[in-house]
Amino acid sequence: MKRYDGEVAVVTGASSGLGRRLALDLAGRGATIVGIARRKQLLDELAGELRARTPSSGTVACDVGDAGAYQDVLAEIERSNGKVDILIGAAGTESETPVPGATLDDFRKTMDVNFFGVVAGTLAVVPGMVARGHGVVVNVSSDSARAPAPGGAAYAASKAALSAFTEAVALDVAARGVHLHVLYPGWVPTPMGLAAVERGMPLPPKPVRRTEEQIAELVLARMGSDAIELNASRLPVMAPLARAFFPKAYRKSVTKNSVT
Repeated sequence: MKRYDGEVAVVTGASSGLGRRLALDLAGRGATIVGIARRKQLLDELAGELRARTPSSGTVACDVGDAGAYQDVLAEIERSNGKVDILIGAAGTESETPVPGATLDDFRKTMDVNFFGVVAGTLAVVPGMVARGHGVVVNVSSDSARAPAPGGAAYAASKAALSAFTEAVALDVAARGVHLHVLYPGWVPTPMGLAAVERGMPLPPKPVRRTEEQIAELVLARMGSDAIELNASRLPVMAPLARAFFPKAYRKSVTKNSVT
């Protein structure tokens, strides 16, 4: 089991879901964790669990959609700890944005968290990582980036932008000891994933379902490798090919499995 003793890791979206699981599992493997999220009450509960694993860990309440405030928090974490070795961008938001019906502000709110929050965090920590010749950034994308569904244009667009940004920066710093990864977790029964099902989305097929524990194990085992994509399921990788060669069947499948 890969250890992270002595590493300083920042995890956004740490109050619930994948972010919480990744923060706890990294702490369990020796890393000092700083968990970031908006909900202070949930962060306070998490802080005790983190410190039980690594006493130097803690939490900070911050909305990553406020890019300036988020970058200030990261700068303070780096000053206090002397470094940031790992940044996991698991914070995200999802809302229905049907067209017609959605507004420009709906798209801006989603992009502020899912895309510009990731950009802000990455730009804040990568220079220090490059200077030290060591670092890892994992940004959580979605299979919606590969296979957008009706009613979810803002979410799909934000995740596609996140994926493209992360891959481009990964190539920028590939020879400098810094690794960037795009995580495609499949469908996970997090609060966000379950909310989509409650809104009417059919439960995804078994080949793309994963647990929080499975995703955390994948990330902790593979981050720092040469792979840019961390794919929890291979099936969605085929979506662009299906769209290109079988457009009618692809459209029917995506529409059938979307939120109505």
